[in-house]
Amino acid sequence: MEKTRGKLTTIKLENYQPLRELVFEKLREAIISGALPEGERLMEVQLAEELGVSRTPIREAIRRLELEGFVVMMPRKGAYVSGFTLKDIINVFEIREALDELACSLAAVRISDDQLEYLERLMVELTEATENENSEEWIRVDTLFHDAIYKACNNDRLMQMIGNIMEQIQRYRQMSLNDKGRMPQALEEHRALVNALWDRDAKEAQLRASMHINNAEARIIALMRKNAEEDNPEAGQNIEE
Repeated sequence: MEKTRGKLTTIKLENYQPLRELVFEKLREAIISGALPEGERLMEVQLAEELGVSRTPIREAIRRLELEGFVVMMPRKGAYVSGFTLKDIINVFEIREALDELACSLAAVRISDDQLEYLERLMVELTEATENENSEEWIRVDTLFHDAIYKACNNDRLMQMIGNIMEQIQRYRQMSLNDKGRMPQALEEHRALVNALWDRDAKEAQLRASMHINNAEARIIALMRKNAEEDNPEAGQNIEE
């Protein structure tokens, strides 16, 4: 059984992954989930104690997290969990929109009937999550939904690129779905996309993907601005930087 130490749990050595990979994945998951929140300093000694490992894999993981944009190194201060400015969000969503448009247009041509039936089953689960206002369940099923579409496009390199982008914005998805009205809206967007895939209409699938990404981006940006203004009425101008 894992032991809880502070915010994290000790590493379980139950598979053949190298320890450095396990530590990296553990820290990245903690950042994405919010267990290690934006702005928190990453202390090597403390993290090593919590995970039950030496400082070496912690140091290596922090370096990798910096390369992926999850951590920022401050001169003479150390490593901190990075935050996203509005400009960061806009830049990431521009990339995700382009990648999702490509993925959905390819999927419309290449998806099988079995894969479409699987999407329909996921739509049932998304409907239930919407009716129950269960954002955590929605995110779980929504991840499966999009993964299924990316798999249907049959392009491993594209899937890898999208996966990296999705990890960067994962921590903001919960915030977006907690906003009243977003889940029902997103459900309709998903239905329109599935219909386009059933019709094997690449252009329509591309359009529906673009609309879905743009609506998600607009909701996240609006919430970031609102939260910043509530915390500091003068923060509206700084959050853009």
